[in-house]
Amino acid sequence: MDLKEFYARVGGNYDSIMGRLMKEERIKKYVFKFLDDTTFETLCKTMEENDIEEAFRAAHTMKGLCQNLDLLTLFKSSHDMAEALRHGKADNADDILEQVKKDYEITFAAIKELKEQEQ
Repeated sequence: MDLKEFYARVGGNYDSIMGRLMKEERIKKYVFKFLDDTTFETLCKTMEENDIEEAFRAAHTMKGLCQNLDLLTLFKSSHDMAEALRHGKADNADDILEQVKKDYEITFAAIKELKEQEQ
């Protein structure tokens, strides 16, 4: 899988990220850092603890990270999550969290595969 195929698989925008970062090596550098990011774990943990304020921060952080990397599918679900939690309420948040989990798993697995191919 090349970078363009990766972006197609995860519902991202290859052309947009190339337009900003201009080199595949640079894009991969930042995409691979996603594997070490703990925001998703924080989101899941804070939702389990019903800590809506911290869950909102985590969802908002994930949204920004995905937007910067043009990972649009995960951006959309994390955006929806942040909006559901924005005013200290958990409106439909459990349902949305399930979608975030699915999108995250697809994205994480694809990044892992891409990185393994680099080695």
